[in-house]
Amino acid sequence: MTDASTTAPAATTSERLDRLPFTKQHLRVLTGSGIGWALDAMDVGLISFVIAALTVQWQLQPEEAGWIASIGFVGMAVGATLGGLLADRFGRRQIFAVTLVIYGLATGASALVGGLALLLVLRFFVGLGLGAELPVASTYVSEFAPARMRGRLIVILEAFWAVGWTAAALIGFLVIPESADGWRWAFALGAIPAVYALVVRWGLPESARWLDRRGRHDEADAVVRTFEKSASVTWEAKRRLTTGPIVIPAAATTAADRLKALWSREFRLRTASLWIVWFCVNFAYYGAFIWLPSILVQQGYDLVKSFGYTLIITLAQLPGYAVAAWLIEVWGRRVTLSVFLAGSAAAAVFFGTASTEATIIAAGMALSFFNLGAWGALYAVSPELYPTSLRATGSGWAAGVGRIASIVAPLVVASLLVTEGSTVVLFVMFGVFFAVAALATWGLVDTRGRTLDER
Repeated sequence: MTDASTTAPAATTSERLDRLPFTKQHLRVLTGSGIGWALDAMDVGLISFVIAALTVQWQLQPEEAGWIASIGFVGMAVGATLGGLLADRFGRRQIFAVTLVIYGLATGASALVGGLALLLVLRFFVGLGLGAELPVASTYVSEFAPARMRGRLIVILEAFWAVGWTAAALIGFLVIPESADGWRWAFALGAIPAVYALVVRWGLPESARWLDRRGRHDEADAVVRTFEKSASVTWEAKRRLTTGPIVIPAAATTAADRLKALWSREFRLRTASLWIVWFCVNFAYYGAFIWLPSILVQQGYDLVKSFGYTLIITLAQLPGYAVAAWLIEVWGRRVTLSVFLAGSAAAAVFFGTASTEATIIAAGMALSFFNLGAWGALYAVSPELYPTSLRATGSGWAAGVGRIASIVAPLVVASLLVTEGSTVVLFVMFGVFFAVAALATWGLVDTRGRTLDER
């Protein structure tokens, strides 16, 4: 009689990863990526406070202040599209580390500028690194996460954004108003990611799914074994099985092939829907939150008080993430995302019509809660919609399309802020964008509990 252990089908890399419990190695990947994510958020958040300070110190016109925000998003649009393509070609960890270096050095250098022109150049390079980092990091974590908890882990990863934005709010509140050079010290703190890139490059493993997809099976096996050892799991079989026909061979894949595949019959609806959601959410989120301190200043609050209110509003982001992280594995991706986007739409209209300090803070906290919960669900679903050969490209291009909206939004806000009653008009407009995004979620595929497509 043949021993069953010698004839049983071998477990694939995907199956081995999906069978694992949550281990110390998963925690290492999640926190390592999350710290990078938080540093990213800190930089994006800081610019909203820097704009408010420089508008006064450099006597900037609204259009000039708008370009400080928008030029960073131009870089983010380029970075998001290139980052995904490069991560599918050269690996998740490698590109993740490079992006940290780019935006960390550019942010640190921003502390030394003496005028608007050089600041705009550096903000473009900051955006280049930031834009590439986010979709690559979410793809990286999703490829290690077991299927049954993948959505929850990505939302937890996104929750690090609230940590970084809160750090930015604290720096804005405690450091920037203290002196004329306070904004320079804020930028200097933003150079930390360049140092942290060393931790990412040599302290975190490469994605085992990506290694396997590229034919580097021994390296993939070694990575998976570290996770299995952490969980005290062993597998007898070593032979690998594919999960289905490989549509795009790894060795022959080009950027053009991957982009064309996003619009194939299988993926065109989910790609179109995902791009609409990303565009609308970026427009409403960055249009509101990048300008929030400046909007409060325009409503008559001084710099310190407006920064303090923004800090309080920012704190509501964390419970938003926590609720989304729980619901995404209970309700599923589409329902959770659409509910949080609908809540964001209602909160935006509420904020636009708020007139007292109490209602402004309450509406702002509601907007933070729902909007950031929606972001968590969006980052969870985006990498799941595509197979391994397209995953970073699909996520990166969706983020890149979203960055187009984030370029336009600060300029639109700047042009409208000078008009009477602009706050109501702006936030009703943001509510409409959130509502359109909520409808578009129903063109996405809900992948709760499913293994990732390894083609």
